[in-house]
Amino acid sequence: MLAIARARRKRPDTMPADSTATPAPCPLWRRLLALVYDLLIVVAIVMVVGLLCQLATGGKLITTGAKTVIPLWYQCLQGLVVAAYFLSSWRRGGQTVGMRPWRIRVTRDDGGTVTLQQAVIRLLVAGAPMVLLLLAPAFGLRTTLWTLLVVWTGWFAVALFDRRRRAVHDFAAGTEVRRLD
Repeated sequence: MLAIARARRKRPDTMPADSTATPAPCPLWRRLLALVYDLLIVVAIVMVVGLLCQLATGGKLITTGAKTVIPLWYQCLQGLVVAAYFLSSWRRGGQTVGMRPWRIRVTRDDGGTVTLQQAVIRLLVAGAPMVLLLLAPAFGLRTTLWTLLVVWTGWFAVALFDRRRRAVHDFAAGTEVRRLD
């Protein structure tokens, strides 16, 4: 019985390619709306992990006073959990929860399922602007967040000029986002 369940869950490394009908590239507006949906999912995940860590530390996870201190292990844990959400979603079906209602999917350039290496590259390049948050102590949080927003806008604006609507992280990973309809 267990072998049957495993066989049903097992997915091939490549999706069948239909040479007659290539799915259309996803317009940028759909990608951005899917990203908003995913932001809500990520906030929920971060809240649950935060609650569990607060319970595990007896409510002493974050110390406040003259300066707020957030432990490095906690920041790394949150990053790993959010990364796991995206990596597992892209590997299991090419879709995050936010991509499903908009009927879009991440694929390799040839239409196959994204490899683990491609998913990791895509995640690292898409998240690279987050390094700008390290500038917050020097320039202030407001300036840093605006800078981050401008950089991410540029990251996605590239898709406006590419006929396959690929953003910077898609170019780096050899992936693209396609419509399913």
